[in-house]
Amino acid sequence: MTIDVFWRIPTHGEPSSHRNRTPHRGDWFPGDDTKAKPGSVGGTGEGYIDYVAEIARAAEISGFQGGLIPSFPMTDEPWVISSLLARETSTFRFMIPFQPGFLNPVVAARMTASLQRATGGRALYNVITGGGGPAQLWWGDSASHDDRYGRTTEFLDVLKGVWNGGPFSYHGKFYQVEDAGLAHPLSQEEYPEIYFSGSSDAALVSASKHADYYLTWLEPFDQLREKFDRVKARTQILGRKIKCAIRVDIIARPTEEEAWAEIEKGFNNLSREALDKFQNPDASDSVGAARQRGNRPTTINSYKDLIVEPNVWSGFSLFRGGQTNGIVGSYEQVAERLDQLVALGADAFILASTPHLEEAYRVGEEVLPLLRGKTDTAILRAVG
Repeated sequence: MTIDVFWRIPTHGEPSSHRNRTPHRGDWFPGDDTKAKPGSVGGTGEGYIDYVAEIARAAEISGFQGGLIPSFPMTDEPWVISSLLARETSTFRFMIPFQPGFLNPVVAARMTASLQRATGGRALYNVITGGGGPAQLWWGDSASHDDRYGRTTEFLDVLKGVWNGGPFSYHGKFYQVEDAGLAHPLSQEEYPEIYFSGSSDAALVSASKHADYYLTWLEPFDQLREKFDRVKARTQILGRKIKCAIRVDIIARPTEEEAWAEIEKGFNNLSREALDKFQNPDASDSVGAARQRGNRPTTINSYKDLIVEPNVWSGFSLFRGGQTNGIVGSYEQVAERLDQLVALGADAFILASTPHLEEAYRVGEEVLPLLRGKTDTAILRAVG
């Protein structure tokens, strides 16, 4: 058994640490009015894309197979960033997140095959279907929750159907295609692996049909086991097999005390406004986000109130948005928790920590070797 481990590329900028919100690296960093010079890192004149490329190279050097390139309203476009980073790396794979409703599936197939051809097959997908509410309307998408997943299923039907040259025709609710197909030599490129996000029943229906990896945020371990069992059971009904992957932030230090000290310093620098927003988030119909919120306490006076089980802290979204739960501990403890997740059924991880550059080296050098050495049956697939 091989375990794929990816890193995260912060296309939204980032602070220099959890405990220091400024200065920050990059010109995107949300919630900061003291912006760096556009296109530079911390006003130094170094190009922002140079910093992102440095992180990708650090992850490649440190043993990560590739990286997730996030897509939010406050980020650059991942398709474009992937093309730029392809020239800065050799084996680094680009996990491109996108919402299928915003692209025509035939165009998406052509774009992806072109990227595969240019990079030697280094592209893969993180298919997301959107959380609804104001965030979804930002993209101009007012489709209902279940319709979004129905549209995603049809999109992937068409994408796969045209990939090998066609002719392929399709008549669905959302897409109609007549005799479509990729031209040679694009049709000969490797079809990208699909990481699929979503926790609702509608999401699991779509994932079971098309996903290679079912991707979830970290949740309490018993909940993850139940979720993995559900998606694998649905997939087996269709005569397919699916792997599972987990997106998880970590803070790993030589000792557990040092790791929790990072959390405490970051928490103590938060504003009351940030805590209030954390406890009263914007409306969303995302089942995954609701599952994350369900683990939060009603009263938060200390960072300790957000410890939900040993070495698991549920306040990471306070630091930079996104997922809530993450792993905190010594290098050995973090590796042990990742090993436990492998035992629950995880086949891949997307890891992250702030700042992503230095932490790529730290996690790659201090945590991944422990994971590789501890688990004889789950040998880490190293880059190169």
